Amino acid sequence: MSGSSCPAPRLGPRGCAFSGFQLEVSNAPQGPEAATQIHAQEHKTLVEMLLPSPPDLQSLKPLKSTDSLVPSDALILAFALGAPARRVLTRAEALASPIALAGCPGRLWSDLCGRMPGLVGRGKIREAILELPLVDGGEDVVPDDALWAATVCLGILVSVWRYEERNDGYEGVASTTVHRRTGSVEEEEVVEEELKGIPKNIAGPFRTVCRRMGRVLPHLTQYDVSIYNYKIRDHASVYPYVNRSENMDLRWPVFQDRAEAMFLLCMAEVHGTFMNGVEIVTRCQEMVMESVNPRSGEQFANPVEWGQRYAKFSASLSNRVPALSGLALPLFQLMDAFLGRTKYDTFLGLEALHLRAWLPLNHRAFIAAIEQYYQVPTYVASTGDRRLIGVLDGIVESYAGERGFMGTHRYKVYGFLEVVVKTGRTETNGNAGSGDNSGRPWEEVHRTLSDSMIERLDPFRSSISLKPHEMRGCFEECRFMSRIIGRDFIDADKDRSTGKVTVDLRNTGVTFGSGDRLAIMPLNPWREVVKVAKVLGVVDRLDEKISIDKIDDWKRFSKHMADVSRNPKAGEFTLRDVLRRGHLAPLTKETVMAVHVMLRASSTGLLEVLASESWPVSGSLGDLLGLAQSGVSTSIWDNVFGKDLSWIPKLVPVEVPRTYSISSFSDELLPSFVNLTVSRVEHKLCPLLAFYGSNDILRSGISSGFLNPHPSEDEDQSDIPTGIKRGNDDDIVLVGISRPLNFQLPISPAAPVAMFAGGSGIAPFRSFWQERFSTGAVGRNILFLGVQSRKKFVYESELLDHVRHHGLELHTAFSRDTKGLSYDASTRDMIEKDTEPRYLDAVIAEKRNLICDLIMSTKQGGLGGYLYICGSVSVYETVIRAVTKAIYQARAVTQKSADALLATAFAERRFMLDIFMTPRAMSFNEPIIPLSTLSRNTGHREGDKTWIGVHGAMYDVTDFLPIHPGGSLIVAASAGLDASKTFDEIAHTSNPEVVSLLSKYFIGYLAPKPNLKSAELIGLYDSWMDYLRNCVESLTTLSFEVKDILKDANVWFSGGMLNMGGVRKLYQFQSRLMQDGFTTLFGSKLQELFVKLSFTPVSAQHNSNSRLPDVMGIVARAQSSPAATAAQKEIAQVGEYVCDSSTAQAFERGIIQYAQAVTELDVRFLEQVREEICTGIDGFDVIVETQRLFKLAAFLVSLLERIAERLDTYYVELSALSLYHPEIEPNPARARWRIVRRRIRDGSFFIYTQDITLDSSSSSAMVMPGRSRLSITFDRVISQANEMVQQSLSRQQEQGGHSNNTDTLQQRPHRRLADAHTRRAEDSSGLLGVSSYEKHLDRRAAYRVSTFLEGNMKAIRRLSRAVDGTAANRAAPLPLRPEARKRDGSNLATLVRQGIGSEERRMKALERTASVSSSSSESSLSGGRKIFLPGSPRDSLRAPAQRRRGVE
Repeated sequence: MSGSSCPAPRLGPRGCAFSGFQLEVSNAPQGPEAATQIHAQEHKTLVEMLLPSPPDLQSLKPLKSTDSLVPSDALILAFALGAPARRVLTRAEALASPIALAGCPGRLWSDLCGRMPGLVGRGKIREAILELPLVDGGEDVVPDDALWAATVCLGILVSVWRYEERNDGYEGVASTTVHRRTGSVEEEEVVEEELKGIPKNIAGPFRTVCRRMGRVLPHLTQYDVSIYNYKIRDHASVYPYVNRSENMDLRWPVFQDRAEAMFLLCMAEVHGTFMNGVEIVTRCQEMVMESVNPRSGEQFANPVEWGQRYAKFSASLSNRVPALSGLALPLFQLMDAFLGRTKYDTFLGLEALHLRAWLPLNHRAFIAAIEQYYQVPTYVASTGDRRLIGVLDGIVESYAGERGFMGTHRYKVYGFLEVVVKTGRTETNGNAGSGDNSGRPWEEVHRTLSDSMIERLDPFRSSISLKPHEMRGCFEECRFMSRIIGRDFIDADKDRSTGKVTVDLRNTGVTFGSGDRLAIMPLNPWREVVKVAKVLGVVDRLDEKISIDKIDDWKRFSKHMADVSRNPKAGEFTLRDVLRRGHLAPLTKETVMAVHVMLRASSTGLLEVLASESWPVSGSLGDLLGLAQSGVSTSIWDNVFGKDLSWIPKLVPVEVPRTYSISSFSDELLPSFVNLTVSRVEHKLCPLLAFYGSNDILRSGISSGFLNPHPSEDEDQSDIPTGIKRGNDDDIVLVGISRPLNFQLPISPAAPVAMFAGGSGIAPFRSFWQERFSTGAVGRNILFLGVQSRKKFVYESELLDHVRHHGLELHTAFSRDTKGLSYDASTRDMIEKDTEPRYLDAVIAEKRNLICDLIMSTKQGGLGGYLYICGSVSVYETVIRAVTKAIYQARAVTQKSADALLATAFAERRFMLDIFMTPRAMSFNEPIIPLSTLSRNTGHREGDKTWIGVHGAMYDVTDFLPIHPGGSLIVAASAGLDASKTFDEIAHTSNPEVVSLLSKYFIGYLAPKPNLKSAELIGLYDSWMDYLRNCVESLTTLSFEVKDILKDANVWFSGGMLNMGGVRKLYQFQSRLMQDGFTTLFGSKLQELFVKLSFTPVSAQHNSNSRLPDVMGIVARAQSSPAATAAQKEIAQVGEYVCDSSTAQAFERGIIQYAQAVTELDVRFLEQVREEICTGIDGFDVIVETQRLFKLAAFLVSLLERIAERLDTYYVELSALSLYHPEIEPNPARARWRIVRRRIRDGSFFIYTQDITLDSSSSSAMVMPGRSRLSITFDRVISQANEMVQQSLSRQQEQGGHSNNTDTLQQRPHRRLADAHTRRAEDSSGLLGVSSYEKHLDRRAAYRVSTFLEGNMKAIRRLSRAVDGTAANRAAPLPLRPEARKRDGSNLATLVRQGIGSEERRMKALERTASVSSSSSESSLSGGRKIFLPGSPRDSLRAPAQRRRGVE
């Protein structure tokens, strides 16, 4: 083939006319059987043609990368018969698909995989693997139709062997460095790096089947364990498709937990839904060919559980083979090719190309055929057909857009990975986040995925400069031009307060479904445009072009208009355009202040407006300018608002789009119109702006007034001057489709649906019932509707018709009318009935039994209904409160169980919300809540409150946690924190539904940062606040892991037997804490704070002999104390049980009791540390003057000493806990005998046979009732800091091979995906148990210490000898005097914690406390004893003070 040429011209790639010309080629088969022989050659597998012989093992040894051994796309495409893709698809269909191994000797592998969860749970999987007989993987043993199944089974066995080898109970705290070997492992003499240490009985056949599969090196892939590793539960359950996660199980699970199952099955489901997509993509290419060339033919994956189990299992066998990653799934590779992705410059882009090279050869051939020939996007663009372009835009948005698959995946990963990272992982399986330098890898992952989305969108959205998450709620979402073609009455209200609005969709290519929303850019009413123009005297200048080149948002909007209209002149804006499309109302404080500044504060009226307590102010820019004009002189006015109009776009920003639920359904692919149900919002004009003489002037909302104006406004246009309007072009609006994730009809047409609506909240439900009735859905349709009166009963005739003819069940509540309607189930009709005015809650109470049946799932004996609420926040509150009460009265025994039933419905996505954006003026007369109070409300204990801060506001989201669509863990990860950045990253800030719902939980404002004048004081505050944030995050993260260990019975027992998975979790969790002593709190971050705080008093006294608490020494001594050693010994024993299930079962109750006691101690310890840090942050509110920096530093250093002392106490308490309690075990005698046998083996049983000598007794450490405190000089502090920086550098060199430079503390080398996986799985350094999040914080803190030392080098050299290389002085022990302890007693600490008294009293108390500190410093300088503030940590531990936890 390499030397052949086609005698006839051909337009496709090599191989297009394969059989048609090969008969004429030399060396081609000849004779009557030639055609048969050629077709036989064509059906040889690609593996046989491209990889006829396996690579030599000796030649593979030195290779660091084996990508060069993989055939190129061009070569594969040629051998696969080339384009069109149909040829490749036909050939691929001739290849066998994977089936079970039941019919061949390889069945023993699948049989063992079927037993795997139980064997892994009992710690016996390696023994079972060693017992397997050696079976070859050749064709005579494993036929082709069982090849892929054999690859999956053997790959899982090899990977689980490697996983067990790396997690055998000796990887953390261990009593010996020698790992336990399981039996005799017989290895092959010559073996690849990937199979080192793997038993011969599985390594050999795995290598063979991988070579037959075309894999140059043996490895397990993501599609092996997902899309080729499931089985269907019910093949008859075909609606809407068979391959649904709830209709699938893993064929060969490893751990049998939901985290593993959902992680893999969701990938299988995605591919299952795309099964027809391959044919659709192929058909699209064929249609382009015909046009271009006529001659061519259980739903939850626990992030903690996933990160600690399956994520470790998924590590690659070596860094030369691809790791398990969703990037390798053929679906994404195919869609990228189909949509014409051209850029692969980001990390994920490059990794996608790398992983694509390792896909099965037939997959690669098909993708290459789609990518390289007859490209669909190119053809669509060339047609210029707006409908076709719109359809392609919809496909792009649904796959790579902000609200599509990729955008949704990014937001899911953000919250999921935040929890995973803090409990043990850095990167995703795609290695996103490996380059993070900020210590928050999930944010780096978010940015990496965003960059990848931009690359996918580049061919279609190259003009958009925003990041994908910044587009949400912006005008870039409105990409289609349309106009309003109808405004109709839908009730008997002559004012049409609620109306039906029809928007034209012809020639847009837009399609929509029920539950979707329409984003629309509203236009300002002409009256407001005229008002501004008149007051400025520019009515005759409305056609004048405005320069917008220096105004970013208008410049973006101009470019967007030109792109959408495909007309460059559409981006040129006149004054009329700016006033029509800019934000004129309501008035923000920024707008009023800008006008006030422009007029040089000459208007008293503006000052009165600025003094308003609530913002925004009801009024428009025209009203504001009118008020200002009446209060300033003509000369000032003309000087400010003269001929130059360039200030107008600076003052008037671009209006933002509004989103409305779609009220119509169309079964057409490209509907010609869409209906909206819009209720006009009206509010009173601010009295300060009502200079027309009336205080009751009503104004309509900008968007609702534009879409559904009062009927009189359509008729009366007399006050609009002639020539203001330019014709129909002025009415063009931009629209776009928004698809909510959690407001869609159920998949099954038999599922019952209940809809709760208030007023115009009926909007989406009209599309719901239209779709249900038009498609013949058989499930019940129930509507609960609340309106004011019969006059405002929207869609009355339509609803009554559906009740009579389509079985709609309608239940109404009229709040201001006695003429009611009642649904008669027997006649299926509505009956007129006089009733008292009532709200929706009364109707729900009447139908409580029905409501309860709908809420309860079918497993609970209910109907398993789908319930929807649409309306304002008040409607949501009314319905939720009524539903909860109904459940309590009809089904639940307690209020708690009622809440649990409701939470279950939300968790199962059967209860969904569509909350209106309800503009609310925010008053500044709300409680001011300190940061420390926020930090104390993390909700990690049952019954505690969960608070979050967002952009200066505080919210109590305790009641919202159970119903959060993303799960409670995602919200809880931000508990007790200022979550503003998180809200921005996941586009919650620009989501009107989130903003509206959040307003329900508003409790006050977060106290602003203290007004600190000193740069040094500001730096200390920021460092201490970071320390507090680290502590709160550590506490919430710890609580996640504790709940995962203790709450799930499946963690500890499987099949009635002790599960080693629970033992392994406990061991790895506690090992991490024991090995590094809570690194985020007692590592580099503590060192950083101590150095900075020590430098302050020493530099103030200009004396390096000042005595300081040995904070880091206390930590080091605590970590190496006898108590810590005893506690580590107990944890090491837990590790030994990981692979010794028979012994572990004898102590199963003791192990579980130990787990409960240890984890409770861990949580309580972090709570105590948090309290100390909160005390410190409150101290900044008391000490705000620069001259008192010394006093604050002394106070904070004392708190650091207390925190370090608490670590010592923690180890003492931990060492008192024991695994062994034979009296509580099921078989006490066996438990006691195993304890005796263990002590005989380790020699401790014979301790009483040894003679006691003076030498032996003196060598033993004695635990004294009390211990003198130690103090050190500043020299020693600097020496400790230098040591810490060097240690951090050493760790970086070990992990990444950096040079000896402090710059490496914030940089990391670029690593490939497989490198990261292998590194993480094989890590045996001292930081083994530390989560990647903690490693990041440690590295960043070390970098900041290094920067601090370098920045203050001159002063440090003056004060310290340590920098010059001399030995640091070590101070002798200095006991704390009892009288000083009693006198000091925590004056400042008590004052700060209680937060009471006037400022004057607090300052006086502070001065009294500081005087003690000053005298202490003076005595220290003269060789006296150091007095520590604010009291003895040991005393405070013995008698902890009661502290307030409320709003201070």
